[in-house]
Amino acid sequence: MNIGVFFGSRSPEHDVSIITGELVISELKKLGHNITPVYIGKDGQWYVDEEIGSLKFFKNFANMDYKNFAKIYLDLEQSKGKMVLKKKGFNGKEFVIDLAFPAFHGAFGEDGTIQGLFEIFNLPYVGCDLTSSAITMDKILTKLLYQKHNIPTVDFIYFDLGDWQANKASILERCKKELVWPMFVKPPRLGSSIGIVKVKSEDSLESAIEVALQYGNRVLVENGVNNLKDVTCAVLGNENPKTSLVQESSFSDDLFSYEDKYLTDGGTQLGNATTNLVIPANIPDDVTKTIQDLSIKIYKLFACSGTARIDFLYDAASQQIYANEINTMPGTLYHHLWKASGIEMEELLKELINLAIEKYKNEVKYIHTFQSNLLQQANSIKLQIKEDNN
Repeated sequence: MNIGVFFGSRSPEHDVSIITGELVISELKKLGHNITPVYIGKDGQWYVDEEIGSLKFFKNFANMDYKNFAKIYLDLEQSKGKMVLKKKGFNGKEFVIDLAFPAFHGAFGEDGTIQGLFEIFNLPYVGCDLTSSAITMDKILTKLLYQKHNIPTVDFIYFDLGDWQANKASILERCKKELVWPMFVKPPRLGSSIGIVKVKSEDSLESAIEVALQYGNRVLVENGVNNLKDVTCAVLGNENPKTSLVQESSFSDDLFSYEDKYLTDGGTQLGNATTNLVIPANIPDDVTKTIQDLSIKIYKLFACSGTARIDFLYDAASQQIYANEINTMPGTLYHHLWKASGIEMEELLKELINLAIEKYKNEVKYIHTFQSNLLQQANSIKLQIKEDNN
């Protein structure tokens, strides 16, 4: 079986995706798998080559001439139950992918777009399907589903660019009336804390909303949490998922920033930082159990599969738990949390591949076509339409 690892893409989280993709490639090679690295550039161009399967390559990639890479194309005729990519030119090399391992973060990859392509070609792939990926990518839809199913989440409002342009004053007044300071202003379809601003007073609310609108046409504004502990639980499985330990992430700024997650001391979300990670979280045992149970409930509600990470906000004073975001492709698979929970990277990858195959086999059992005589009646239907128009 040849595994294609897909990473990069047109997303603000592009660089984080490269790190996840290269880690997955390296570890899968150790397991003896044949790997095809598939990198999608910030310009949307696809690249397939052995040399891009190394993180060292990307340290100088910005200075390289894209013209040095052979153009590739997708062979639609052969891509049935597999994906066939070919380099252009005489006797261009062919890459056959039997199973896809998407390692994207954010838009154009983690949001259901690439999953839809895999499903069109009936190609098995690791992780959540199109629907769960698309819904969980949107923080607004996620929170609306939380509310519908009585899952605790902080109070929020949302609006789009048209609403904002039509009546800024009304929206600002609504924020002040329905929410409390501090508030968090977020682009609803981004991750890694990109574009998020903590607002402590009315003076900076408008500018924070303008920042969020640079990343999309909708904005989410929500309450902050006092006495905050930022905690996370990872989930693994299909129909009978299991949870990791609960992780607590500490930070000194107004929010758990991109720098905290990926740069400071090697990056908390990459599993390198140790000073701001507590595993297991420093919370009561009954709270840990509640968070793990909620994680399973949320995972099943959104029909997740393979793996996901569920983030929570915990008020240590009131002991109130608020469900926050769902991440269907955690950075570097959150292997550090699984390791602390007793599952090494090798076992994690094996299980993810097995879960992908299991999901694929279950899916092909279902009927996807429908037999009818509609086309045989097409001429008479067309005639009837003409008569009605007359």
